[in-house]
Amino acid sequence: MDSAELTPSEAARWAARAGLDLPAERHAAVAATARRLQSVVAVLRELDYGDTPPDAVFRAGGERPDAAV
Repeated sequence: MDSAELTPSEAARWAARAGLDLPAERHAAVAATARRLQSVVAVLRELDYGDTPPDAVFRAGGERPDAAV
C-alpha cells in the first residue's frame, strides 16, 4: 500500500485486522503518523550503504575487525 493512499478509514480497518481497538477519534492521527513513518522509511530505502559492513561485525569502542594489528 502506498503511504499517500492511507486514509483514516483504512487505518481503522488495518487496526481492526491487527486486533487493535482504535477509537474513531484516533483514526486520522494514526493515518497521518503511518504516512509520516512510511515517508521516513522510503528515504532510508533510497540510501546507498555501499560497503557498509553488517552490524554483526561492529565492535563498540574497539577497533574494526579488518584493521591491521
